[in-house]
Amino acid sequence: MRLITDEERRARLAWRHFLSAPASSVEEMAGGLVALHSTDPATVYLSAHARIPTFSRDDLDRALYDERSLLRIVGMRRTLWVVPGGFAATIHEACTRTHMTRERTRTARMVEEGGIAQDGARWVRTAERKTLEALQEAGEATGAELAKAVPELAEKITFYKRDGSVLTTVGMVTRMLFLLSTEGKVIRTRPRGSWVSGMYRWTTMDAWLDGDLERLDPGRARADLVGAWLRSFGPGTEIDIAWWAGWTKAATRRALADSGATSVAVESGPAWVAPGDDGPLQALEGTVRFLPALDPTTMGWKERAWYLGDHEPDLFDRNGNAGPTVWIDGRVVGGWAQRKTGEVAWEVLTDIGRERRAEIAGRAAELEAWLAGTVVSPRFRSPLHDKIRDQ
Repeated sequence: MRLITDEERRARLAWRHFLSAPASSVEEMAGGLVALHSTDPATVYLSAHARIPTFSRDDLDRALYDERSLLRIVGMRRTLWVVPGGFAATIHEACTRTHMTRERTRTARMVEEGGIAQDGARWVRTAERKTLEALQEAGEATGAELAKAVPELAEKITFYKRDGSVLTTVGMVTRMLFLLSTEGKVIRTRPRGSWVSGMYRWTTMDAWLDGDLERLDPGRARADLVGAWLRSFGPGTEIDIAWWAGWTKAATRRALADSGATSVAVESGPAWVAPGDDGPLQALEGTVRFLPALDPTTMGWKERAWYLGDHEPDLFDRNGNAGPTVWIDGRVVGGWAQRKTGEVAWEVLTDIGRERRAEIAGRAAELEAWLAGTVVSPRFRSPLHDKIRDQ
């Protein structure tokens, strides 16, 4: 069995994730990385800036909102991603569709337990129909506009702590739009504000794409998704794949078998690569990269020691969300943050030498200039991020 060392894994990462050789377009980048995390709106833009030398925010807006070659959908682990338009149906079938029944049942139960209606399932069906009708009439609408047009969406549910104090209040407009996006019936369009805003307009999937997402064979979709992941992220372990996709171990093993994946060994144990992808790869000298919080590379594997070392407590929050990171040669060497003044500051966690520190300083200055005074505060911040920001 072929052994792929950690050093070779880092070379593969740097090459295939556009850290050594840049991408030429946002479409190439998204396809090469399978999907881009979009829970934090700024992540997609900062991920693209780190990998495309000529990138401008207009490039991503064009792909998302004009040409629609990229789509923002609910995907792996029920989280938000920007994905290639031609691969959206595969991701929806392989990952999202499995949650549809559960999410609808959960929403109906929330309605009943919140005292909104005795028959939660019927209430959900009514709210769904009215929401889709309102979107079809308006073309696009914000959540606030939909709550005014559809009385059911204006309802709110309050959750309480054990001591009786208020834990949180959830608006049904938020819950219903998440349900309908999970079902592939609605999609986020342009944000209300700037590129760092998470307040989106909405429309029906049919109107946005001139048709619904294609229905695919679930098993084939999972095999195609794991094949795409392995071509970009391989070698990876079963634990890596199951975590990234949000699958059970059984589903992961079936997908690997159906994809024809090749078994290899990594330094931590058994792993998999795409069929025929077990040959040697020439290492390239990696350029310094500043990757944002939740970047798809940083979040690409569950078992991360081979590229992260022992720095996970410094660079991830308690829920496993990655903060901003500094990369060299396919490995994480530190983190960065933006201060209130707009300054991009950084700190390394390992000895990298004077020349590489100078490269990092240059990259920080370039990123600061590109941000042009816009201060990006990650939704999920690591301990190192907060330390750097507050110094």
